Amino acid sequence: MTHATTPSATSSAKPPLLALERLAVSYGGIQAVKGIDVVVGDGELVCLIGANGAGKTTTLKGICGLLPIKSGTIHYDGDDITGAASFKLVRRGLAMVPEGRGMFGALTIEENLAMGAYTRTDRAAIKADADRVFGLFPRLKERRRQTAGTLSGGEQQMLAMGRAMMSRPRLLLLDEPSMGLAPLMVQKVFETIIAVAKEGVTILLIEQNAKLALEVSDRGYVMESGVITLEGEAAALLHDPKVRAAYLGEAA
Repeated sequence: MTHATTPSATSSAKPPLLALERLAVSYGGIQAVKGIDVVVGDGELVCLIGANGAGKTTTLKGICGLLPIKSGTIHYDGDDITGAASFKLVRRGLAMVPEGRGMFGALTIEENLAMGAYTRTDRAAIKADADRVFGLFPRLKERRRQTAGTLSGGEQQMLAMGRAMMSRPRLLLLDEPSMGLAPLMVQKVFETIIAVAKEGVTILLIEQNAKLALEVSDRGYVMESGVITLEGEAAALLHDPKVRAAYLGEAA
């Protein structure tokens, strides 16, 4: 159920939009990411799956400049952004939806969306983008003047994704978007991820729900204890006996 027919970054002559080369990141004195290589082609939806504590979130925080890089490089759109400040990356079209969503609970939905466009001054385009977000998330439009703290977990996840979209990202990093959500809301969030990808936004998806992640992605990486142990087309990984045994609860 991949969203597009975009060729993989490894087979295309075009440089990948994002390339991690031998990336190592430490967190709390522990080297949580141990020299990984990951590429995400322009227009791809790529997932990074693995158990809790595998190093997935640390990888994203390293990309975004929220944790220091111990070694290795990060290239984005052909430029070395290793160690770049987060606010500079947002201005270059890189946005992250963190685990836990990070809402401004006392602000309304409209005000939270406005915060997502804080680097922009084009008022008419900002309004058009807010309307676009409300088109993707009709539930948010109905509650646009409601404070974020009163929303359900699923609605907050939608708002977090909408807020990230307000910065007009080329690359969207999603950290555990299904975490803590009811099954029906998980399905709605993943439907939205597909819709965002179809709009041309490149996505790197970090997710513990391996089945759903692989079903919507073009390619995938499996991470264990800070290293990449498997990679390939998402459909192939979905049927890999090792993946099915470790992450889908099936006998190898």
